Amino acid sequence: MRRDDTRIALLFILPATLGMVVFYFWPLLRGIWLSFTSWDILTPPEFIGLANYEQMLSDPVFWNAVKVTILYVVINIGVQIVVALVLAVLMQRLSQSILMRSLVLTPFLVSNVVAALAFLWILDFQLGIGNQFLEWIGVGRVGFFTEEAWAIPTIALINVWRHMGYTALLLFAGLQAIPGNFYEAARVDGASEIRQFFTITMPLLRPILGLVLIISVIGSFQVFDTVAVTTDGGPVDASRVLQLYIYDNAFGQFNFGYAAALSVALLLILLVVTFVQYRVTRAGQTDLN
Repeated sequence: MRRDDTRIALLFILPATLGMVVFYFWPLLRGIWLSFTSWDILTPPEFIGLANYEQMLSDPVFWNAVKVTILYVVINIGVQIVVALVLAVLMQRLSQSILMRSLVLTPFLVSNVVAALAFLWILDFQLGIGNQFLEWIGVGRVGFFTEEAWAIPTIALINVWRHMGYTALLLFAGLQAIPGNFYEAARVDGASEIRQFFTITMPLLRPILGLVLIISVIGSFQVFDTVAVTTDGGPVDASRVLQLYIYDNAFGQFNFGYAAALSVALLLILLVVTFVQYRVTRAGQTDLN
């Protein structure tokens, strides 16, 4: 019976395993191999050793893309986590209705491209209703997508709007796991809401918060569609994130070998950032035990 159960279990996981091998592990290994070659898709790959990585280290556009991507991640994650945490606490304390959760999650149901197009129209310098409102209150029009200082913050806030509801629901689920008697004991001792938040909520929410941070940072480093739709890397590379630079090299210049090397660099950056986050946040530990 045990042998039969094992065979059935292996049969059920076989499709997922094949999918992982075909669509994840094989492309990963092939991408690493291509990073050591020169390949324009029209001719066979030519092995060139570490030439692509040497070019990357001396490539000012690459380092600018890394800087721009990090700036985007900092703004996006910083604002998104704070707003999502506030929403989660409000849902926990004020209203836990299904309707409220549905409304909070609504922006996440909109695709990145649709959200980018909508904000591209709203914030358009000439015709956007957002700029018309700013002019009406006396602030003056702002080139949200045409000024270097505004491009990345605007793109980051667009994605904050889209993802904050989903992040808030993840944090809300973590809040649900905190026993209510902790808060009752704190109120008996005279602790204020703010004191309860920093002494009970934040420490006990740390594992979920660490997981949310890791997922959000990985997703933020891979931002592409919002940038491609709104600014296409401009103005003057002010919003040329790393994913867009990889895409330009691969499908714009047909330099697939160098694009593969850039992808490997992004993978290494994500591995290091994820490891540091996991250790710093202690996401695998909980204070509830």
